[in-house]
Amino acid sequence: MNSKTSLIARITQTPGQCGGRPCIRGMRIRVTDILEMLAENVSVTEILEDFPDLELADIQGCLLFAARRN
Repeated sequence: MNSKTSLIARITQTPGQCGGRPCIRGMRIRVTDILEMLAENVSVTEILEDFPDLELADIQGCLLFAARRN
């Protein structure tokens, strides 16, 4: 299993990219988009099929990032 540190490191924020919103590994895939898909009962398998550049650890990183938000 991935450590929490390595999962969080997958989430990046770059000014000028996606409005500075948190993205996954510098790609233009926003954390909020993945979280919304999960909230709409889209399965992890479907997300990974729709976004072939993503890995399971990326989705886990999104969830951990959301859990740590204040």
